[in-house]
Amino acid sequence: MNVTLTELFATIGRYLLTIEVSDVLDIAIMAFALYKVLTLVQTTKAASLLKGLFVFLAALLLSYLFGLNGIYYLLSRMVEVGVLALIILFQPEIRRILEEMGSRRILALFTRTENASVLEQTIEQTVLACSEMSQSRTGALIVFEREILLDDMVRSGTVLDAAVSSELLKNIFFVKAPMHDGAVIVRHGRVLGAGCMLPLSKNVNLSRDLGMRHRAGIGMSENSDAVVVIVSEETGSISVATGGMLKRHLKPETLDNLLRNELLPQEEAGTEKQKFSLTGLLRSRKDGGA
Repeated sequence: MNVTLTELFATIGRYLLTIEVSDVLDIAIMAFALYKVLTLVQTTKAASLLKGLFVFLAALLLSYLFGLNGIYYLLSRMVEVGVLALIILFQPEIRRILEEMGSRRILALFTRTENASVLEQTIEQTVLACSEMSQSRTGALIVFEREILLDDMVRSGTVLDAAVSSELLKNIFFVKAPMHDGAVIVRHGRVLGAGCMLPLSKNVNLSRDLGMRHRAGIGMSENSDAVVVIVSEETGSISVATGGMLKRHLKPETLDNLLRNELLPQEEAGTEKQKFSLTGLLRSRKDGGA
């Protein structure tokens, strides 16, 4: 027994000595890629499909080990067309992975990030416009592009290139304006397009009181990493959709905080939050002293 363990450890030691830096890098890249794939599919319908795939492979292995020739023959024939079937079944997830690979998240490693001050100004003007449109019950749909580019959505509307301002947003969504029914897409703190068509959500569990504007906003957040601001024409309530989830009945200050957390770099967002907190503290002390 001791001799066997000694030989085993000796074999392991010799194997470890043959490992090079390229081998470690190879394993690390594959592990990271597998982790990202699992992360992308764990919250979607692909998760259940992936579980079914593991069950199928387990059945194939067991039928081979136990000599179940009939079952093994059928399952092995299914494997031959399985690759094509998987591509069809996982098509939305594969497209999402490829979009993220070509997104600005990777390109940002080689380029400069957006000017935070421009984004701050954009957020302030957006919150101001949404607050006023909420009071007048003017419907609005504003999409903030992040890493995944939305060029296809922009081409479905009217291409613009203008700085974000509350007056511009209110004019675009004015009920008699020609582009008020579509969405505004914002990139780099500028209005890139207006009157754009967005994909509707395929979630059958959405509340029945949500209209087409809300379903389009949720659908856009399901198909990209965009942050979508929605103002209801019926109730005037402000909502935000991210990652297929909808946060409703937001106050202007809540909308401001949410947009800063989602759109500003974390360091910048933390600095701004600290600055506002300090300003509020100084004001409270001043009021208390008065």
